[in-house]
Formats: sequence, structure tokens, C-alpha cells
Amino acid sequence: MTLAEQLHRRLSDWRPDGPGRQTLTVPAEAWTATVAADATDTVGCNAWEMTLDRTAPTPDGLTLAGWADATAQRVTGLLERLTVVEVDAAHDAATLRSDVPTARGETAGFYEVTLNGTTRATLTRWQADKAAAGKRTRVAFPVTHEALAKVAGDIAG
Repeated sequence: MTLAEQLHRRLSDWRPDGPGRQTLTVPAEAWTATVAADATDTVGCNAWEMTLDRTAPTPDGLTLAGWADATAQRVTGLLERLTVVEVDAAHDAATLRSDVPTARGETAGFYEVTLNGTTRATLTRWQADKAAAGKRTRVAFPVTHEALAKVAGDIAG
């Protein structure tokens, strides 16, 4: 069963205990996916973040820049397409963000994927006030289980 299939199945069955942010960890294939969510039901969740950790050796020839570029091309399950903003070889990290943030009134929302080396990816959502340049707030984002699982599979390759 692929990472996307395993994650989708487990998310659909997930019923957190009690209120507040809960975490689901799903080991699958060469990855472990961890989803933190403020609420979940049979169709989707209000996700705070999703982290993917590679548990198998990194494929030969895979570089941070190559993974960032491939991720930006493959991920299609979000509201906005991703684009590579920065590849910082010195810190072994890359940042991908929504190419065109979604505007809602005086705010704009965008996704951010942070790659740490070739072994970890973290998906989050941010909101920025258009009048306050440079100020942003991390927010939870509603997403179907199917879309989140697809994004996980797309990032994992």
C-alpha cells in the first residue's frame, strides 16, 4: 500500500480522543507521515501541519534542489500551486510557497513546504495581513483526507 493510500485510509478512520489539537502518525513504505489537526471527521480535517519523514535511504542522486523542484511540479492537491522560493545549501533546507496566495478581504493565505535535507518535509498554512508587510500568522487549514494524502504522495515522489 502506498504512502498516499495508507495515509488516506488512516485519516478516514481517525477519531481523536477529546478536544484540541491531536496528532496521527502513519508509518508507510519508506516514510512516516504525521498529521496534527484541530478537528477531524469522516471526510476531512482542520490540519495544523503535516510532516513526512523518510525512513528508507535517500535515493541515489537525489539532491535538495532536485527534490524541491520535483515537489513544486508534482503537488497539485492544494488551493494554490507551489513554487520554489529558496534552496539554502548552507543550512540544507528549501522553502516552497504558494505561487499566488488566496486573497480574502484584507488577508492572503498561502501554503509553505519546508524541506530539511532530503529526509523531511513539513506542510503548513500561513495568513498575512495585506497592510502589514512581512507579518504573517500560522493557521490551521481545512482539507479533505483525500487531498492531504495526495499531497503526501506527491511530496514523497
